[in-house]
Amino acid sequence: MILTRTLDAASVSPLDVNLRPLELSDAESLAEAYLCNREHLAPWEPLRSEEFFTIAGQRESIRTKLLGGELPWVLIGDTGIVGLITLTGIVRGPFLNANLGYWIDQACTGKGLASAAVEAVLAMAGNELGLHRIQAATLTHNAASQAVLKRCGFEQIGLASRYLNIAGEWQDHLLHQRILF
Repeated sequence: MILTRTLDAASVSPLDVNLRPLELSDAESLAEAYLCNREHLAPWEPLRSEEFFTIAGQRESIRTKLLGGELPWVLIGDTGIVGLITLTGIVRGPFLNANLGYWIDQACTGKGLASAAVEAVLAMAGNELGLHRIQAATLTHNAASQAVLKRCGFEQIGLASRYLNIAGEWQDHLLHQRILF
C-alpha cells in the first residue's frame, strides 16, 4: 500500500513540501539530510555510528525499516529530504495501534511543517490503515515536539522512566496518544 500526501504548503510555510513513502533510492539524499542535521538531531536521537551518516548506512537503515514492518515517509522540499516521519510497532487485532516518530530539518522548524506532516500521517493511519490509536513519546524537555503533538490533538498519558537510550543516556519520556476513532 502506498500512502502519499501533498502538504498544504500555503497554509503551513513558504516551503513546497511533499510527503511520500521512503524508498531505497532515497539513501543518498537521506544521508545528506542526516549529515546537515547531525548536531540539530543529536540531543533527540540515539548515538549514531559514523556508518549511519553514509549512503551505505542509510541504504541499510532503509532496508531495515522497510523489511521490519515500519511505515516511513520522507518530506521532500526544494533542497531534497527535509524530514522523516515513521509509524512503527504497528499492532492489529483489538489494539490497532502504532508508534509515531519524526524529525524535521533545522532550517524548516517553527514553520508548521512537522504539524502538517503529523496530521497527514494521522489521517492515513485512520483512513487507510484503520488504526484506532497512535502513540508518541518525547523527552521530557522536548517542548517543540510536545507542542507539535498538542497541536495535532494528542493528550499526555504518562511518564516512562528511563524509557529510551537517547544521546547516550537512558532518559525519561512523556507518553502521548491520539485516539483516531
